[in-house]
Amino acid sequence: RNISTARQPMKHDTKNKAQWKTMGPAKVAVPSPKNFLKKHSKETKLPERKKEQESRKLPALSVLQRTNNPVMEIQSKKDFINANVVAAVTAVPKKPQPFCVDSRKGDKYLLETSGFVPKYIKKRDYGVTPKYVTQRNEEKRAQKEYEPSIQKAAMKQLPDEERTSLLQGLKNNWEEVYREFQRLPIHIDTISNRLYKEKLESQMRQLEHDIEIIEKHKVIYIANE
Repeated sequence: RNISTARQPMKHDTKNKAQWKTMGPAKVAVPSPKNFLKKHSKETKLPERKKEQESRKLPALSVLQRTNNPVMEIQSKKDFINANVVAAVTAVPKKPQPFCVDSRKGDKYLLETSGFVPKYIKKRDYGVTPKYVTQRNEEKRAQKEYEPSIQKAAMKQLPDEERTSLLQGLKNNWEEVYREFQRLPIHIDTISNRLYKEKLESQMRQLEHDIEIIEKHKVIYIANE
């Protein structure tokens, strides 16, 4: 009989290996025939009810029971019928809401929100002269009273072109001072920087005051040289 020459080395290699290394365990426990699958065995079961829950009392009902008898011999002396009659007689009748009908089919809407009710004339400031008009009239009156005294003092009126150029020059000066103010450090810890900052702030305030005066007064008089 032909015998393979590699048989002996293969047997030698398999002796040191465990029996379940490649083909599974040698001995497998056979399931018992008593542990067969039963009906509803895989369904989840609720925990058993405890005795404390069974002994717990139900909450008291808000409805009166049949055994409860109402308290007798307590009567109110109020005459509800007469009270209702008096309230109905003395009640102020409600005013009906005015409607506006805009079609023959009877489509209606509230008259108050329609725009036909003259609400504007019922305001407190209706017919009152606005503040800017009164202020303008006062400025004109002051200007008329001021012109004769200026003419007597030998003063002349500043032309509009010079007034515009003067106003623009003041604004340019304010912008230059503001640029210098922005170049200051955030944290000022020296006396020189503090004094310089105060100087720039005073210049800006003075320029703002001059600009406001020139913009407010349209007519400016200057003394003759």
